[in-house]
Amino acid sequence: QVQLVESGGGLVQAGGSLRLACAASGRAFRTLTMAWFRQVPGKEREFVASISRSGGSTYYADSVKGRFTASRDNAKNTVYLQMNSLSPEDTAVYSCAGEFGGTYNYWGQGTQVTVSS
Repeated sequence: QVQLVESGGGLVQAGGSLRLACAASGRAFRTLTMAWFRQVPGKEREFVASISRSGGSTYYADSVKGRFTASRDNAKNTVYLQMNSLSPEDTAVYSCAGEFGGTYNYWGQGTQVTVSS
């Protein structure tokens, strides 16, 4: 079993930056592809970024490409999302998720990111 806990959310002005972290418990972290999603109340959850088990491959939604960077430290069981050039449209609850066997089996509780104009 893997438990995921996000941190690093908060309030930031447009154009600013935040770095989210997702700490995982358990030795299975290294076997998981990790991803970040975000959700705004009343809207569907949106994929943001994913990173392979080794960290060698990343994939981004078009809306964040060039502004967000996913990374991971398997020694620390942690995945990160560096968010730059934030805009009010990035306001959402951001959650990390762990995927194994084609399914996102593990989810964090989410952290709120609010970008003011």
